[in-house]
Formats: sequence, C-alpha cells, structure tokens
Amino acid sequence: MVLNRHADLRVERAPLELLDIPTPTPEGDEILIRVRACGVCHTDIDIIEGRATPPGFPVILGHQIVGVVEEAGPAARRLKKGDRVGVAWINSACGRCGYCLSGRENLCPEFRATGRDTIGGYAEYTTVREDFAYKIPDNFTDPEAAPLLCAGAIGYRSLRLTGMKDGDRLGLSGFGASAHLVLKVVRYRYPNSKVFVFSRTEGERRFAMELGASWAGDFGDETPERLQCIIDTTPAWRPVVEVLKNLEPGGRLVINAIRKEDADKEALLGLDYPRDLWMEKEVKSVANVTRRDVGEFLVLASQIPIKPEIQGYDLEDANRALIELKERKIRGAKVLVVR
Repeated sequence: MVLNRHADLRVERAPLELLDIPTPTPEGDEILIRVRACGVCHTDIDIIEGRATPPGFPVILGHQIVGVVEEAGPAARRLKKGDRVGVAWINSACGRCGYCLSGRENLCPEFRATGRDTIGGYAEYTTVREDFAYKIPDNFTDPEAAPLLCAGAIGYRSLRLTGMKDGDRLGLSGFGASAHLVLKVVRYRYPNSKVFVFSRTEGERRFAMELGASWAGDFGDETPERLQCIIDTTPAWRPVVEVLKNLEPGGRLVINAIRKEDADKEALLGLDYPRDLWMEKEVKSVANVTRRDVGEFLVLASQIPIKPEIQGYDLEDANRALIELKERKIRGAKVLVVR
C-alpha cells in the first residue's frame, strides 16, 4: 500500500493505493523479509497527515512488521532463510556517535524510522539490516507479535523511564494499543501496584477494568489515590494538563507520543503551577526506541506471556483500519494480515 505525494493527505480520504512495485534486493548485511503481518499505529496517521513528514515520496508505511526471511544479503551472518523475525520503528542508527555508543541510539542524529524513512510493512516484502531484526518467540502468532514491536516496546521504554517500583501507583492517560500492554506488564511485574486509567470513551474504560485496572475515569476526574507516575499516550496537550493534578510530590509523568496537536496548545494555559508541577513533579518525553527495548520486551512478553488484544484486517483494507483508528474505534491493536 503506497502513499504518493499527489494523494489527498487525509486519512478520511483513503490516501493509500495498492500498487505493484519491484521486490527489493537485500544488499550487504540486509535481509529480505516476506511480510506476514504489520501493526497499524497512530504514527502512520501522523506520517500521512504531515505531522511526521517522510524525507520523500512514495512511502510504504508500517513499523510493526512480522515476517519470514526470504533471502539474506552477502554479508548477513546472523539470520537465515526461514527465520521468523520482526522489525520495529528503529530501522538503523549510525553506531558511531556518543548516543549510539552509550546505548541511546534512539537519540542518534542519523536515526532512521521504518515505514517513514524506509520501506515499511504495508507490503508483501521489505528489507532491513539484520542487526535491526529480532527473532519472534514461538508462542506468538504473527498478528499477536506485531503490536509487541512498537506499542509494546515503546510502552516498555516508557514504563522504565517512570522509575516505577512494586507498590507504586501508575496512571495511564489514554488506553490504546500501547497502554493496554503496559497494564498487562505491570500486573505481572508489580503485583502490589495499582493502575489507574484515564480515557474519554466508556468502551476503553470498561476494557481497562476488564484487564485489571483498579480505577478508570475521564481525564478531568480525580483519582481516589495520588499517583507516583503517569504515562501519557495521547496526541493532545489537554490530557497532560488534566491528569497532572493526580501526581504526588516528586512524581513523574512520561509522555509517550511522537507529537502533540498544535491546535491544542491553548490547553497549556490551564496549567496550575502550584497544583500541577510544584513539589518537584517532573515531565519527561520518550523519543523512539532502542534495540535493547525491543529485544528485552519480546523476551518479557514471551515469559508472561502477553497476548495482545488484536483486530485483524487484510492488507487491502489498510485505509479502513486507519480511519477506524483515527475515530477511536479501538479495542487493543489493529493489525494488517498479509496473505
């Protein structure tokens, strides 16, 4: 499914078109992957609508890819034909800068993203350097594994950045693909902790309670107990401002979003400094993921095991999946199945 420059760049206008293009050839240490499944992400909507602009067109979206190695380049040594692998948002980094050498390749100035800077998984085939591919544990189907590569990995990174300990109370602002996986991890890793979920939709609040949340309410509601940490996964500023009042002194709110809506900036004027930020409360952003995040999370998800809630779509129905995602018709994660 290809996004061209001349397309009407609004999700509602079904901008992706199905085209036949040549199968890429793996070079150097690259592998050719026959795609079996690819998750659908809010970031795909941002790319379409110009908030995460790709370097050029046409673009093949998709950065939660599960498939099988079809061919290995002449310098590839780790993976072989037939291996089942995944590809995440991090497609490559320079490997030389201070960020890469300190394990923070997500901050590398040469960071390249799958499905934005390279061919993504809304396709039958894609290539990637083998060091940026991950073996998929056997206890996941292809569609189950796809959300683990972005929604799961970025949620895992966000959870690590909160500094959460067992017994702490965690808030989840927004309850889509990433947040529902974070809730599953917390229930396993931190059995004495409570999770409080903020969402505008009754369906998402009900879903959160089904998965074991201790409380679910709207963004403006006050939680019955103050929270040590909050993870925000929304594309807007208003939820951040609304939930900050629930942090206890010294608490941290982690923003897990690639962007925030410009039109929503006036919400920041509602920030009440003594109530929302004073007493050493902290706001921290998440930028991309590292290979460590993806690799560690796949192992953890396999051990628990985490089974994501998924809604499957044929590749040809990618436009419909994106529209439903934008309209918040969500229960878990949306996944394209390539047959």
